[in-house]
Amino acid sequence: MAPPQRPATITDVAALAGVSIATASKALNGRGQVRAETRRRVFQAAEELSFQPNALARSLLTGSTRTMGLLTSDSVGRFGIPVLLGAEDAFGAGEMAVLLCDARGDAIREQHHIRTLLTRRVDGLIVVGESTDPRPSISRDLPVPVVYAYAPSDDPDDVSFVPDDVDGAAQAVRHLVTLGRRRIAHVTGPQHYQAAQDRAAGVTLALEEAGLPMSGGQVLYGVWSQRWGRQAAEVILRADPEVDAVVCGSDQIAAGLVEAARERGRRVPEDLAVVGYDNWEVLSTETRPPLTTVDMNLEVLGRTAAQHLFAALGGRATPGVHRLPCRLVIRESTV
Repeated sequence: MAPPQRPATITDVAALAGVSIATASKALNGRGQVRAETRRRVFQAAEELSFQPNALARSLLTGSTRTMGLLTSDSVGRFGIPVLLGAEDAFGAGEMAVLLCDARGDAIREQHHIRTLLTRRVDGLIVVGESTDPRPSISRDLPVPVVYAYAPSDDPDDVSFVPDDVDGAAQAVRHLVTLGRRRIAHVTGPQHYQAAQDRAAGVTLALEEAGLPMSGGQVLYGVWSQRWGRQAAEVILRADPEVDAVVCGSDQIAAGLVEAARERGRRVPEDLAVVGYDNWEVLSTETRPPLTTVDMNLEVLGRTAAQHLFAALGGRATPGVHRLPCRLVIRESTV
């Protein structure tokens, strides 16, 4: 049996192309001044030999490992996983390797993972949060660019990407208004959450635009749970028996509210239109009827964050908090 053929080396490529090893290296890596004809011969030789550059050697030459770090704090993964998938898609398209670390919301574990990623000589980092609350910056002491996704950095000089929850909630209200709903309530999560504050602001803004009061007179803050949705249904119906629509701050709240409203003889959507938030399909498509909801486009957000990390590597960072649009997914709970 013939011995296995050894992989071609840069020396083989240079010999076949009739150039020095240094010239072949420059041509393949796009560095230095190499004549077009010489570059063509080098690439042709590399193709004939099925040459695959050694990743370690290339990293020593260019100063880049073509490896990115993804650091998440979302131990549940409900919001973090779509962001990570979008980022990984963009890295894959750029032929980047990805190292993923989960800090599980622990600051000490996060510092450990950062040290590990830097030891692996990653070219940059994307930090993914578990909520849209601002988080402490880690960029100041790091030698590589960092982009924050979902949870923005508290440093305005950093690059952060978050969903535009104000506009997302406003879209929900405008949809209900176009359907002729005029007594619209809002039930959401804890008031100290940035997401709850932003969604309440969007509902309030859109109601003011339409010249409508908020049903019940105020936002109902609670917790992100179906139990709170069931409890809130009782409060809403007692405060305003004529209420005809509810914008909920999450799909969990909406699912509980639909269940409780049905138990009290309210048909959804005929008597009461309900909008959720997050488009968490475990709930939004399985609730009866399926929920109209706001999708934060988290995979797009992750992909955009990765693209801007590429830009930062090239010295074209885009500081500030960038709010990306959400989209309304219309299902049977409103129409």
